Amino acid sequence: MDIASILGIVICFAMILLGIATSGGLEAIPSYIDVPSIFITFGGAFSAVLASNSLKGFVSGLKSFSLILKVPQNNTSEMIQNIIELSNVARKEGLLSLEEAAGDLEDPFLKKGILLIVDGTDPELVRAIMETELVSMDSRHKARIGFWENVGSMGPAWGMIGTLIGLVNMLNNMSDPDAIGPGMATALITTLYGSLLANWICAPVANKLKAHNEMETMQKEIMIEGLLSIQAGENPRVIEEKLKSFVSPAERTGGEEDGGEIDG
Repeated sequence: MDIASILGIVICFAMILLGIATSGGLEAIPSYIDVPSIFITFGGAFSAVLASNSLKGFVSGLKSFSLILKVPQNNTSEMIQNIIELSNVARKEGLLSLEEAAGDLEDPFLKKGILLIVDGTDPELVRAIMETELVSMDSRHKARIGFWENVGSMGPAWGMIGTLIGLVNMLNNMSDPDAIGPGMATALITTLYGSLLANWICAPVANKLKAHNEMETMQKEIMIEGLLSIQAGENPRVIEEKLKSFVSPAERTGGEEDGGEIDG
């Protein structure tokens, strides 16, 4: 489990409750719960996003929330080391010897590249194939990120719609002074809900998915450069220095990095 994501979401919720309790006491918390406002804000925002997506894309977008709760297992330093080991095998035993080594690889992207090299595919074609797959992966990831960005933009908008509905209802009951205060409070709650949806849920989810995508894209780029260097017969030490140039000096010592597909 990704402790940072869980802690962030929980602490944000705790700060909201603390702010309410500090100003109005614990007895004020129930006054911030309004079921019609929840339906208008959350239901309206997600329904609007559903209208702009296919059903499959909408469900896939919802499922992608679970990805921020998982710690990706990819390790950049370990991946670079695996490529160096493959380059040593190729240098000593030839490119054809990599076919057997490919069977032990867990990463399908790296395995595909190795098999292309073993088949004697032209280096430019290998790069084109691998980069096309990288672009496809990036497009899938950005679709998930865009889903949460769209929900985040719809939240405040539907919160304002709920507020306007509440104000209309309040103005229709101006003859009852006692109903004006509670009516105004109910109208403003939908704006609060919209802001919470956008900034408590959607923005953190989208940003975490962006970080995962950037890291995995970098890792795939490292793989492509490593594979082409192996195919070109470059010295393993030269390949190692070339690949390590992709990461920061601190990360070159073997620190773990986030990665992994963000597909739902």
